[in-house]
Amino acid sequence: MFTRTEIEDLSAQVNDLQDIRILLTAIIHSTQDAISVADEEGLGILINPAYTRLTGLTAEDVIGKPPTVDIAEGEESMHMKVLRTGQAVRGVSMKVGPKRKEVIVNVAPIIVQGKQRGSVAVLQDVSEIRRLSEELEGAKRLIRHLEAKYTFTDIIGESEAIRAAIEQAERAALTPATVMLRGESGTGKELFAHAIHRHSTRQKGQFLRVNCAALTDSLLESELFGYVEGAFTGARRGGKTGLFEEANGGTLFLDEIGDISLNLQTKLLRVLQEREVIRVGDNQPISVDVRVIAATNANLEEKLRAGYFREDLYYRLNVIPVLIPPLRQRRSDIPHLVHHLIRRFNQDYGRCVEQVKEEALQILEQYDWPGNVRELENVLGRAIINMKVGDTVMEASYLPFLAHQPGPSRSEVAVVGQVSVPALASFEEMQRQWEREVLMRTLAQAGGNKTKAAQILGMSIRNFYYKLERHNLA
Repeated sequence: MFTRTEIEDLSAQVNDLQDIRILLTAIIHSTQDAISVADEEGLGILINPAYTRLTGLTAEDVIGKPPTVDIAEGEESMHMKVLRTGQAVRGVSMKVGPKRKEVIVNVAPIIVQGKQRGSVAVLQDVSEIRRLSEELEGAKRLIRHLEAKYTFTDIIGESEAIRAAIEQAERAALTPATVMLRGESGTGKELFAHAIHRHSTRQKGQFLRVNCAALTDSLLESELFGYVEGAFTGARRGGKTGLFEEANGGTLFLDEIGDISLNLQTKLLRVLQEREVIRVGDNQPISVDVRVIAATNANLEEKLRAGYFREDLYYRLNVIPVLIPPLRQRRSDIPHLVHHLIRRFNQDYGRCVEQVKEEALQILEQYDWPGNVRELENVLGRAIINMKVGDTVMEASYLPFLAHQPGPSRSEVAVVGQVSVPALASFEEMQRQWEREVLMRTLAQAGGNKTKAAQILGMSIRNFYYKLERHNLA
C-alpha cells in the first residue's frame, strides 16, 4: 500500500509529465517544419499541422498506421530504415501524400535511457527550396547588374579625343577580345571598363575588379586563382574560389596590370591562352570563360625593354588598346564635366548650385589637372562644401587653391618646400595641402605610375595608396 505522501508525490510526477508532454506537443505543433514521429514498431504516434499542410494527410490517416502510409511511391520507409539500423538518415528525396509532394527527409532515432524508442522525421518542401533558390539567383543577377553600373552615356565629353576613345571602346565591347585601357591615373579607366561590360554580350554575367598594385604578390595570386584547403598557413577551411572562377561567363577587370610580378604574369598568360586556372596548392585545371579587361597607367613598352613585363603577355593583353586622353588634352570638355558633377553634388550634398561664374570656369580650364577627372571631382566637391547653404552661383573664391590659377600675390602666399599654400591657412591645412601637391606632382613626374611614384618618394606602395585615398586621389 502507498502512503498518502507517496500517492501525492506520484500524482505530482504524473502532472509534471503531462505538463511536459503538453509543452513538447505545443512546440512541435508550432514549428513550421513538417514533423512525424513513429514508435519502436514504426507506427505513427504524432504529426504536426505543418505535416498535414505539406502532405495532405491528417492525424486520422497516420496515427497508429504503418510508416509507409504517407509514401506516394514504392520507396523504402525512412522511419523503418532508422529503426532497423539505429542510424540517422539525411537529405533523402521522396514523394509523399496523395499529391505526390516532393520533399527532402531527415530522420533520426529517438533514444531514451540507451534504448531506441522510435524515430522522428523532418520533411522539407522541395518546391519551397526551389523558390528560395530562384529568389537567391534573381538577387545575384540583380547584384551582378548593379556591379557594372556605368554605360557609355555616363562618359562625359564632346571633344574629338574622348569621342575617339569611346568609339574604340564601343567597337571593342562587341567582340570577345581582351581590351587594354591605357591612360593616366584619374582619367576614367574603370568607367570605360564598366561601360564595355554593359555594352557586351556578357552584360548579365559578373563584373569583378581587382587592383593588382594594391595587393601583395601572394595575396593577389590567391585572389585571382583561388586555393585549396591547406595550401598555406591560414588558408580558409574548404579553400577559396578565385576571381577568375567567380567571373565565369562575365568580365574580370584587372586594374594596374603593369605592376604584377613576372611570376604572376606567367600564370596569367596561361589563363589567357588555355582558358583554365589552377588553384594554389592544387594541380587540377579548372576551365573558365572570362573576358579580361586590363588597365594601366604605366609605360608597358618601357617595362618590356627593361625586362619587367613579358612580351607574350603584352601581346595577349594588348589585342584592342583603348587610349583614354588626360584632361589637359581635352580642356573643352571641362565645362561639360563641371556641370555634370555639380548636378551630382547637388543631390549628394542637398545643395542648389545652378551656375558657375565665367572667372571660375577659366581657372578650371587653365589648370593642368595632373590628377585628371578625379582631381576635378575632388576640387568641385570641396568648392560646394565651402559654399554657403542656399548659394546658387559658384564664385572663383570658392575654389581650392590651384597651382596654375591667377591667385594671391607673393606676399599673401607661404612657400612650403616647392609648394605654395595660402599664408592664412592653419598649419594642419598647410601640411595637408603640401602633402597633396607633392603626391600629385610625383604622380605626374612618374607618368601616372603609382609604383614608380612610391619609389621616388621612398615609401611602400601600401602607404602610398593610403595617402592617395586620404586626399581623394586614388
